Amino acid sequence: MAKRHRRRRRSWSRTLLLLVFIAAGLYAGAHCLFRAPDLGAEAEVPISSDKPADAGLPADEAGDDAEALAQKAHTERKPFFYTILLSGADDGNGNSDTNILLAVDGENGWAHGVSIPRDTKAAVNGKNQKINAAFGAGGSELLAEVVSDQLGIPVDFTVSVDLKGFQALVDAIDGVDFYIPVDMDYDDPYQDLYIHFSKGPRHLSGSEAMKVVRFRHNNDGTGYGGSEDIGRMETQQAFLKAVLKKALANPGKISEYVKIFQKYVKTDLGLSDMAWFGQQALSMGMENISFSTLPGEWHSPYIYLDPEETLTVVNTYLNPYVEDRRLEDLHLLTR
Repeated sequence: MAKRHRRRRRSWSRTLLLLVFIAAGLYAGAHCLFRAPDLGAEAEVPISSDKPADAGLPADEAGDDAEALAQKAHTERKPFFYTILLSGADDGNGNSDTNILLAVDGENGWAHGVSIPRDTKAAVNGKNQKINAAFGAGGSELLAEVVSDQLGIPVDFTVSVDLKGFQALVDAIDGVDFYIPVDMDYDDPYQDLYIHFSKGPRHLSGSEAMKVVRFRHNNDGTGYGGSEDIGRMETQQAFLKAVLKKALANPGKISEYVKIFQKYVKTDLGLSDMAWFGQQALSMGMENISFSTLPGEWHSPYIYLDPEETLTVVNTYLNPYVEDRRLEDLHLLTR
């Protein structure tokens, strides 16, 4: 299983985590120095500067040294490149309802978030389950381990926010103008959830926005068509961009964002870490923050990730290592 670094806590939702994350960074920046996160010292393999690593060694020892060097090359990290798992639950059973693996490339000035379908088939505590069950079984820490194992890369940090934080954040920016992509007509008395919106532009309050991003399908089964999980993730990504744009245009509300962060967000990031990430996000600008979704196909009851296409996504956006990952580094359940 891929190595992971500092991680301690748990809780909820990708859809506005990034905004709260930026606000926390701004707050942190006012109280401490901007320092890139320290992931701890990596194991070093001693190498002579004036002769080959295996010179003068017995064949078996030379082979061991070559293997160690190859492993080091395979895990050499890019400078100022980090991965952060944003996740949380709103489905009532403790599992994570939305998850996104965010890569931040401070060296080149971009960030990319990849949504992980909640129905993705995964091995959780030795059993085949939907990947969101990992959150219910062991919080952010176990979920990060499962994601790391599947994608063959480390998860450096975790961030999560309580459901109520989402609503509070939208209300803090006085709502958001958003184009609702489909007609929404859903009732769930058990969860006291009633979603009724017509397709088209609408100004959404916090409570209304919560309903829109939670919508999966209508009472009659219609809705997004195809995979409801994928459709919902695309709506969440579009909504996140709309909120980020409005929030960053209102820096006077930073103190409100910070209060929401302190109340609803749980993370293993330190104050100086958040300051650095917040500074990076602001300097990048919205045009350099993008999103996509892990590619896969729905075969009830799971989504099966496509190995080749997933590997491309990993190496294009998520891989913190200098050397590309290989198919054998990924551990995807394809059937």
